[in-house]
Amino acid sequence: MARTTPPRYPLAGGALIAIGSILGTAIGLFTAIGPTRGFLIGLAAGVAISCAMWLLDLRK
Repeated sequence: MARTTPPRYPLAGGALIAIGSILGTAIGLFTAIGPTRGFLIGLAAGVAISCAMWLLDLRK
């Protein structure tokens, strides 16, 4: 009988990048940092969290 490996479902982080960008822009609109800086900060945070998820998923 052939052994099959269970299907692997990797985690996806694209939604985190999108949410970070949107939230960063929204927060930047209502604070002194401005929407462009807020977008870039949110984008960087989303990418960082997505990369961390990816690295943790590789260890599984």
